[in-house]
Amino acid sequence: MPDSVALPASDRVRLRRGAHLGHYGHDDVLAVLDAGLVAHVGVTTPDGPMVLPTAYGHDGSRLYVHGAVANAALRAAVGHDVCVTVTILDGVIFGRSAFHNSMQYRSAVIRGTARPITDPAEQRRALQLISDHVAASWDSARSAHDAEIRRTMVVAVELLEASVKIRTGGPMDEPEDVDGPHWGGHVPIRTTFGHLEPSPDLPDGIAAPCSIAALAGSDVHPRGPRPGRG
Repeated sequence: MPDSVALPASDRVRLRRGAHLGHYGHDDVLAVLDAGLVAHVGVTTPDGPMVLPTAYGHDGSRLYVHGAVANAALRAAVGHDVCVTVTILDGVIFGRSAFHNSMQYRSAVIRGTARPITDPAEQRRALQLISDHVAASWDSARSAHDAEIRRTMVVAVELLEASVKIRTGGPMDEPEDVDGPHWGGHVPIRTTFGHLEPSPDLPDGIAAPCSIAALAGSDVHPRGPRPGRG
């Protein structure tokens, strides 16, 4: 269950609108990160603000994102304050009035300084965490070449300033509308991984690793641990 007792680490992550939906416990943050697939990294570049969608991983203490060393947005993030968000959409809420339409969601906001990972061992470990975030695939794939590692930039953001917002339930309609003629409720969103589709040039006799095969037909955003995570 979310830890509603924990306090925000700073005013920068304190929820003001919908404050009753906020959670600040470390486990709350990790639960959203574990269930999510894509992070959006907000950075300030010489050309103006930019939001970068990217894969990510974490070790419980810091969030890792990566990209090509030529990635201008990622280079601009290094050494500067960034805002990272991960959002999971669980349903669409329809109120008796359209002004009470909403969504069911779980979202995490992390703020901090983007630190470049320069230690080779930490860089490989971070890349493995990113690769294994959805399903453990690093050890079952060909080992990364040193040249591939050199062409990749990894940055870390400490999980120190973070908040989680969780919206469940149905519409918050006006009391006078409840007995009216208009429908109110919600439509759940259930996204699943499809069946495995081997590459057309895959030789016969090569089976998918168990961690990847376990994804087939499973929930994309379950509320508990995903298949393939140890």
